[in-house]
Amino acid sequence: MTQAFKNVVVVGGSYVGVATAKELAKLLPSSHRPRFAILPSHEHKCLIPYTTTFSLSPDPSRHQVIQAKALSLSPTTSTLHIDTPFQGSTTVPFTHLIAATGTNLSPPGTIPHNTKPRAITFLQSYQSSLRTAPSIIIIGGGAVGVQMACDLKEIYPHKPITLIHSRHNLMPAYHPSLSDLIKSRFAELGVNLITESRVAIPERGFPLTAQPIDVHLQDGRTLTADFVITATGQTPNNQWLRCSLGNGVINKKNGFVKVKPTMQIDGGPWENLFAVGDINDCGAHKAAKPGMVQAGVAARNITALVRGEEAEEQLAVAPAGIHLTLGLTKNVIFRNPDTAKGVTEPYINLKDEEDMNIEEVWGRRGPKVTSQRDYHL
Repeated sequence: MTQAFKNVVVVGGSYVGVATAKELAKLLPSSHRPRFAILPSHEHKCLIPYTTTFSLSPDPSRHQVIQAKALSLSPTTSTLHIDTPFQGSTTVPFTHLIAATGTNLSPPGTIPHNTKPRAITFLQSYQSSLRTAPSIIIIGGGAVGVQMACDLKEIYPHKPITLIHSRHNLMPAYHPSLSDLIKSRFAELGVNLITESRVAIPERGFPLTAQPIDVHLQDGRTLTADFVITATGQTPNNQWLRCSLGNGVINKKNGFVKVKPTMQIDGGPWENLFAVGDINDCGAHKAAKPGMVQAGVAARNITALVRGEEAEEQLAVAPAGIHLTLGLTKNVIFRNPDTAKGVTEPYINLKDEEDMNIEEVWGRRGPKVTSQRDYHL
C-alpha cells in the first residue's frame, strides 16, 4: 500500500469511534489522517451512513473510511490486519491507533449483519416476531431492558410485557431515584416487574421467533411467554486486542481493556495505542457522553505525540449519567450526585419528545436530514 500520508487508525465506527475520528480530523497536522427494534417503520433511522463523516474537517479528501473487520495488530511494526483488502492490501500501517470497538449485546442490541439492507431486513423480521407474540418476557433491568419494556408496552398496550431483574433496584449503577422513577413508569404503563430473580438462560439462548417458551427462574419458578428478549449486559469486543497484545491488557474481572488516564492502553511498552468508549476499563460508565469525553482526551494526546510532545492530558471521570427513553414520547436525563463537589441529590430532567431528536444525531454524524427519504441512505 502506498503511503502519501501517515495513518492514525480508529478501529470501530459507532458513536465514539466516529467522534474520535472527527476530532482527530480537526486536530492533526496535514501529514496525518484518521481512517476508519422495536418500533415498526423506524428501523432505518438507527443505521447512519459514513459518507459525510469527515465533511466538516479542514480537508475531507485526506481521510478514509474502511469497511472491514479488524483481525489483529502488530505493535512492533505498527500495522493493523483486516479481513477485507483496502487499496490492494489487508494491512494498514499506522503511527497511532485507537480501539473503539465497543461491546456486543444480544440481538437486537447487536445486529448480526454489516450492510444496511440486511440489517433492516433483520430488524423487520424481529419486529414481526414481537408483533405476533401474545406475550413477551425481557431479561435484564439495565438501560436496554428498561427501554424495550416501555416501548413495547406503548406499542402493544394490551400485550403482557414482563421484565425480570436479578436485583432489587433497576439500573443499579445509578442513584436509587432512577430505579424509583422507572418503577413508577412501569406501573403507569402496566409493565409487569419481577425483581431479585435470576433466569436460567439456555446455552444457545432463546429463539428469535415467536413461539411458546418456558422461562425457568433459578428459584424454581417457571414462567411462560411467546417471545423472550435477553438484555443482560455487554461483552467487550476485545478478541483482536487480546490475541495481539496478550492477556495482560485485559482486566480479568470484566474483560475490558486496561487504560491509563491518558487513554493509552496499559500493560505494555507502547505509547501509540489508545482505547476509548465501552471497550475500555477507565472507570467511566458506559454511555455516549463519557465516550465523547474520552475521544477528545485521546485525540488531543495523539496530536501532542505527533508534534513531539508528551501525552499529558488525563481523563476526569464524572458521575454516571444517562439520557434514557421511557417509551416513545417520554425520556429522562439523569445524573448521579457529584459528591466530590458536595452535591447529594441526582439531577433529573423528565422530557416529552419523540425519537430523542434523532435528526440532531444524524446531523452530528454528518448527514443532513431534509426529508424522511434521507433516513434510507
